[in-house]
Order: sequence, then C-alpha cells, then structure tokens
Amino acid sequence: MSFRKDSTNDEPQPDAALERTLRDFRLSVHALSEAAYSQPHKPVKVYTTSWRVTASWALGCVLAVCSVAGGVYERHQQKEQAEISAAAEAARQQKLEDQKRVESEDLLAKVDNDVSRDVPTAMEPLAQLMSEDAEQ
Repeated sequence: MSFRKDSTNDEPQPDAALERTLRDFRLSVHALSEAAYSQPHKPVKVYTTSWRVTASWALGCVLAVCSVAGGVYERHQQKEQAEISAAAEAARQQKLEDQKRVESEDLLAKVDNDVSRDVPTAMEPLAQLMSEDAEQ
C-alpha cells in the first residue's frame, strides 16, 4: 500500500488504486444490501402444530390417568361397600342368635317352673281347697 504525500497537506493520501478499491467494495456492499432488502420476505412459519400435538398428547394422558384412577376408586368403593354390608349382615345374624337364645332360655325357665311345681296348674284350685281344709 502506498501513500503519496500532498505538498499542501502533511497527511499522507491514499493513492488512486486504493481509493478505487475501497469505493468498489463500498458499492458492492450497498448493492448486496439493497438486493437483500428488495427481495420479497417469506413469512416466518409459526409451528402451531407442534403445540397442538403437545397439548393433545398432554390432554390424552390426563384422560387416561383419570380413567384408570376412576376405575381404581370405583373398585375401592365396591370393596368398602361389601365390607360394610358383610358387617351389617354379621350384626343381624348375631342379633337373631341372641333373640333365639333368649327365647330358648325363657322356654327352659317356663318348663323348669312348670316341672318344679308340686301341683299342676289345672289342679291348683283343688290344692288350695285342700290346704285350707288342712289348716282348719
């Protein structure tokens, strides 16, 4: 690169070839920029389908999990209901057994009372008359 000295100015001046090269480079850059800006712009594609696919997969997974959880909960409820009804049936059976036991005890007490009497019930008025005669 050569610089020439101007007699009026103490600063070195680039020679004509360098000036021409820089001017051509500047014109090329401006031309490329102008060409790039003058081309029609393609719209930027927004990937909405990926969000739609992601959202549909997420909702599908939520639906599947809720379905399974609902089935598990339903089965749990059925087991609890079966246990409650079994306990109620056992309590009812126990109550019936207690009633039968009380009835049989009452019957045995009545039989025991009837057996332990000296005189049968039908003969009791006669027995009373006889005891009154014996006292006199």
